[in-house]
Amino acid sequence: MVIAELVAANARLVERVTALERAAGRNSGNSGMPPSTDDLPGRKRPAPRRAKGSGRDRGKQKGAPGSALPWVAEADEYVPHRPQGSCGCGADLAGATEVRVERSHQSHDLPEIKIVVRQHDIYRVRCGCGREHVATLPGDVSSAPSSYGLNIKSLVVYLLVYQHVPVARCVELVADLTGGTGPSTGFVHGMLDRAADALHEVIDLIKTLITLSYVVGFDETTLRAGPAGTKRYVLSAVTELYSLFGLGGRDLGSFRDFDILPDFAGIAVHDRYQNYYNEGWTHLAAHQACCSHLLRDFTDAAQAHPDAVWPEQAQRALRGLIHAFNQARDTGQPEIAALVRDPLISSFRHAVRVGLAQVPANPGPRSSTKQPPGRVLLEFCRDRETDVLLFVTDTRIWPTNNISERGLRPTKTQQKISGRLTSEIITQDRLDIRSYIDTMRKHGVDVLTGIRDALTGNPWRPPLSAPT
Repeated sequence: MVIAELVAANARLVERVTALERAAGRNSGNSGMPPSTDDLPGRKRPAPRRAKGSGRDRGKQKGAPGSALPWVAEADEYVPHRPQGSCGCGADLAGATEVRVERSHQSHDLPEIKIVVRQHDIYRVRCGCGREHVATLPGDVSSAPSSYGLNIKSLVVYLLVYQHVPVARCVELVADLTGGTGPSTGFVHGMLDRAADALHEVIDLIKTLITLSYVVGFDETTLRAGPAGTKRYVLSAVTELYSLFGLGGRDLGSFRDFDILPDFAGIAVHDRYQNYYNEGWTHLAAHQACCSHLLRDFTDAAQAHPDAVWPEQAQRALRGLIHAFNQARDTGQPEIAALVRDPLISSFRHAVRVGLAQVPANPGPRSSTKQPPGRVLLEFCRDRETDVLLFVTDTRIWPTNNISERGLRPTKTQQKISGRLTSEIITQDRLDIRSYIDTMRKHGVDVLTGIRDALTGNPWRPPLSAPT
């Protein structure tokens, strides 16, 4: 009896140690954890990927666009450089006859930054009839005796939201530029509030255009915002032309309040989180599971089952299909050719079937019974194969949700630099401005110009386009 109890206790300890080792071994290469967590103490970094020879030399490839400074037809300033000194004959070159410009070199630089103070004098005039009239102050000039101009206000918003400069450093920078005392932190936050107030209609328009889109990437990430000890999420809905970010939770109510999925009738690309499969999204046409997440999950399965072949086979098939998708889309094809996709799909299906046979399910209620590593992944790939492979027959659908992850990355950068954002209201203002900036950039609009236009009450608006 004692031996049996010891054996059972040892088995429980082995199971516990295995679970702890697996939890400690999770990283950005085998789970949805961000790369920033790979450097945490005790965390095992993902194994480096094997370099595959492509036959190409390192560096810029032939035919790839360069990034050299272009030659300007009309320069802003011309600086002549004439020979100095004396000729061999003894004559002073200052009196020599000019022949031609031997060669020219253009230097691109910024002018010296110097504050310009404009005094707005409001005149009173008297008409011949005796009545007096006073001029009005332009709308972009504050009624205070001294104030910052529109360019500095735009720069403040640009630095805070787009370049993630902390508030205190933004104040210091403005002080350095103006050669005096910087603005208060209240002024800086006020610029965020003012810019966000000007964008309400634009944000509503972006939300409508995303809702009408054919395919949208959805994602969410944690953000330290609000009172200490609380955790919030940034929700995102992103297309190739538009971006929308909102502050909320990871609960169903927050997804509903984000106000895209209730009326969205297109295809949702996401990370398989359960809320995206809610039955309340009655208009949703279809799902595309992010293949980047699937590849990481198969990496985790390979580490949990080191002798198994099926995880690597499934990864090869998915990577092959993604590569074929990129080639088909780049050449304007509506889908991956059947001769290319069918063998890869067959290989993927075979890997899933083998995995299901080698990793049996634990008996018991599915909601409360923990399954072996990889089992839930395999069942998803079997039961929702259409959601995994929807992109192979329609190159308008992205196989990965990388576009959404790129959109959320700046929020993590800001958090690393500035830490917790104490006001949820100001945080949402930041996200609204970020939605505006991200959408502008996708349309090739200059960010500073767009911010300036917003602060004058005339923000840039995305063009209306038919859903594709």
